[in-house]
Amino acid sequence: MRIMLKYFLSALTLITFSVTVKAQTADAVYDKYVDFNLARLEGRTEDAFKLGAEVLPVTDKLPAKSQISFSNSMAKLYEDANQLDKALPLYEKVAVAVPDFYVVHRALGYIYVSKANDLAKKLNASAGNKQANTTIAAEYKAMVNKALPHLEKAQACDPSDETLALIKTLFKNTQNTSGLASLNERIAQLSKNCLTILDEN
Repeated sequence: MRIMLKYFLSALTLITFSVTVKAQTADAVYDKYVDFNLARLEGRTEDAFKLGAEVLPVTDKLPAKSQISFSNSMAKLYEDANQLDKALPLYEKVAVAVPDFYVVHRALGYIYVSKANDLAKKLNASAGNKQANTTIAAEYKAMVNKALPHLEKAQACDPSDETLALIKTLFKNTQNTSGLASLNERIAQLSKNCLTILDEN
């Protein structure tokens, strides 16, 4: 009985220690997240990148809404530094979690357009190679199709002549006449639910 009690107390101590360590780790991660936000607000970009890099692998230790806010802020840092491939998955995570947050859709739309523009250059350069041209044309169309839903959501929530012109150009470039014809209807539907800022509470 005494031996069993000893094992029970040892196990209880181990569990208590594990919970305490986990809680401290979560607190430490949140403290770094707060420092990260402060560095961004104060324009200390280098510090923000350093702190963000430390939080990124342990984002799951933040509260759910803070995870989304951090992903969005870190993505913006990457975007501003023209590190679009790093920004993209973080923005995608935000868009899935908060689909009505149109600001992230604008960012995603323009990142995909940037990638489509790179493909357009390759497409023009491959004009003499039919096989390569066909392949790149398909890649260009696929990238445009990724951009358009995000641009449409951004346009629906925050109308812009520039964004609207871009959307129409992309439909024309991919010869998507049916998509262009039903654009106004989709814009009207998408405008019903628009979120301007992320809620952390």
